[in-house]
Amino acid sequence: MRKYVIINADEVSSVDFDQVDETSADTVRYSVDGSKTFVKFDSDITPSFLEGKTQYSHSEILAILATDEWTDPNFPPE
Repeated sequence: MRKYVIINADEVSSVDFDQVDETSADTVRYSVDGSKTFVKFDSDITPSFLEGKTQYSHSEILAILATDEWTDPNFPPE
């Protein structure tokens, strides 16, 4: 089962991209203010750099990403 973990943007440098589905710091999605991002992984074993962080299911992360913190309500401009 795929799991999602939100991290602070300044933690991206500690991500081992061999252990998550994203390929680099350039391919992660950031929050509107740029302070947070998230990574996803399919393993039953949590990567060590994500230990102790809250893990979300697909439906949970979709609900989070639909908020104004992650989706700019003014984009695209009308």
